[in-house]
Amino acid sequence: MNASMILALPLVWVACAIAGYLYSQQQHIPAAIALAALPAFLLEATLFYVLGVERLRAHVERLPRAGIAVGLVLAAIAPYCAASLALGSFDWRALGGIAALAAAASFWYVLLPEKPATDVLFLVLLALVYLVKLFHRLYVSPHPKLPLETLGQLMWIRTGALALLSVRGVKGVGFGFWPAPREWKIGAMYFALLAPVAAALGWWIGFAKPRMPALGWEKASLLAAATFFGILWVVALGEEFFFRGLLQQWVTGWLSSEWAGLLVTSVLFGAVHLWFRQFPNWRFAALAAVAGVFYGLSFRQAHSIRASMVTHALAVTAWRMFFG
Repeated sequence: MNASMILALPLVWVACAIAGYLYSQQQHIPAAIALAALPAFLLEATLFYVLGVERLRAHVERLPRAGIAVGLVLAAIAPYCAASLALGSFDWRALGGIAALAAAASFWYVLLPEKPATDVLFLVLLALVYLVKLFHRLYVSPHPKLPLETLGQLMWIRTGALALLSVRGVKGVGFGFWPAPREWKIGAMYFALLAPVAAALGWWIGFAKPRMPALGWEKASLLAAATFFGILWVVALGEEFFFRGLLQQWVTGWLSSEWAGLLVTSVLFGAVHLWFRQFPNWRFAALAAVAGVFYGLSFRQAHSIRASMVTHALAVTAWRMFFG
């Protein structure tokens, strides 16, 4: 591990602690509850950090596949145990449910062959767990404003991604936290192309109307930066890996057509957004499908999800700042 990796992790902890403090103050979460939950979130941030750093993942990938899977299950239950024991909400049934889900994802490619049907069913499993909101039931929070289920959502992204990267051995997706200069440029270019299209479509279907942020420019700038990097490193990382890095490439190969792969993946990307806030949210699904085309083009040009992550994060940040 080099010096930059050693320095980066404490910075991640400090950033998480500051974000947690500001959130708890804004949501009036008692200090005792916030402090009790903080170690679990720092633990999850540490495990998520390992996911995004290729040199750290390389150490994991030296283990036998079954050994990696066992480690993923143990890493999946650790943040739940840390949070629930500290908050007095530990439940053996919830622990068993989390362990079972993690085992299903972690041992999938240990027990099953690497075939298209197996790959599709794995992605269906990952999506279904999100869509039925299982983590809201498994991670019981003592305070209505403390989103303890976020631990489960981050765990699920981390476990699924590591199962694919380290157990199945997926290559060529450009997985990582920080885009290269070329990837920043490509991502920003496709956002610039997407923005007028999405704004016009949103206005036409009556999804949202533009507005200026109510905050002053200093606070608005800080909020935009925090939103961008939060989306870049969590939502965009997970969605771009599964949709563009995996599904778009797989469908392209199955159908022997890059355009078919891009369009099919974009339609599926829009379809999963039907469940956003209320079902069926067809307006949001239509916008997501159109955005998915531009995310896919960004990925195709850069051959890296880090470029499409930039396009994705810029789009979500602009939507939340000027349309949300």
